[in-house]
Amino acid sequence: MDVNAAVAAAAAIAGVLTGVIAMLAFRWSEREQKRPTRTSLHTDPVLPPGVDTVLSVLRSSAVVLDEADTVVKASSAAYALGLVRGGRLSVEPMLRMARDTRRDGEIRQVELDLPRRGTGRGEALAVSARVAPLGSRLVLLLVEDLTEARRIEAVRRDFVANVSHELKTPVGALSLLSEAVMDASDDPEAVERFAGRMQIEATRLTNLVQELIDLSRVQNDDPLEDAEPVRVDELVAEAIDRCRHQAGTKQITMAAGGTADLHVWGNRGQLAAALGNLVENAVNYSPARTRVGIAARRVTAPGGDLIEVAVTDQGIGISEKDKERVFERFYRVDPARSRATGGTGLGLAIVKHVAASHGGEVTVWSAEGQGSTFTLRLPEAGAARDRAQQHPDLDDLDDEVGESTPQSSPYEPLPAPEVLP
Repeated sequence: MDVNAAVAAAAAIAGVLTGVIAMLAFRWSEREQKRPTRTSLHTDPVLPPGVDTVLSVLRSSAVVLDEADTVVKASSAAYALGLVRGGRLSVEPMLRMARDTRRDGEIRQVELDLPRRGTGRGEALAVSARVAPLGSRLVLLLVEDLTEARRIEAVRRDFVANVSHELKTPVGALSLLSEAVMDASDDPEAVERFAGRMQIEATRLTNLVQELIDLSRVQNDDPLEDAEPVRVDELVAEAIDRCRHQAGTKQITMAAGGTADLHVWGNRGQLAAALGNLVENAVNYSPARTRVGIAARRVTAPGGDLIEVAVTDQGIGISEKDKERVFERFYRVDPARSRATGGTGLGLAIVKHVAASHGGEVTVWSAEGQGSTFTLRLPEAGAARDRAQQHPDLDDLDDEVGESTPQSSPYEPLPAPEVLP
């Protein structure tokens, strides 16, 4: 009897303990379910109806805070910018704005510079933050990334400043020279000398305006709207003809090779201007009685065959620090030489934009005192076969595209500059 009672008592105690453990487990599970997670931050039901849908389509980074400054909802862009960490808003100025808005209900906006996540270079993100009340307990924070807009604005300001400076130089020179001509009206030799200088400055001004127009055109126009198969040998011949007079004056030999049976796809005018700028630079920056070489070849690439056109000179070369900036607008490696040759500093910028708009690129190899090689890479005219079927005058392109194999000979820089006696 005592044994039975003891067993019953033990069973009762075990049942009580099991019930207590089950209740504790239930409470712990309930508490864990209430704990905010990244998933729950996006789906918490306390948001007013429709707000979740509206925030999901906004381009701005969105964060919703409750009265305890806990993040109720945050978009993926907010996490990417580093605004939310561990379920809390990590940017103190924004947190203060949210508290002030919760207190008085006023909408606030401020622009801030935030450190980039994962970089130790001190680069900052420019953002615009706007805080507004959302219902009676919540606060909505919208953050817009202004970094790219700031960069574009800085580029625009620099461009306008450079254009103003470059235009002011020849215009000022023309003004002074015209005054000199008036003062020397009784001296025919002086008038002739000043008139020659005026002609030089007028030519420089004309070239600058034309290159500004060309740069604007290649930036705004879509070259593929008027695209056609363009023969590389014709582009090279046109570029050589463009610089024949300058090269002849300096006794520079221009040689071309490997350009036969190669075609690129694009706007003929823009491609001719780009290659012409490369050849013109090579001639202008080369010493007298040297050589400029133009070579082309087909190379295999993952996205389709490319046509490489390399322009090599025996000029002054480019230093390492200058190679990073030669494609910037108005940047000149040798300003004194540019003034002597009438260079505007826009030629390589035009080449860069033309290459990019045609799906290609331009690169440079150079060493000081050994010359430079600028390589223009453009997609081959792979669609020429289809166009040739529609236009009989393009039938001769059938054998040059689609079935060709890359040429094996790579480009080599020309020998070191050798001034002929």
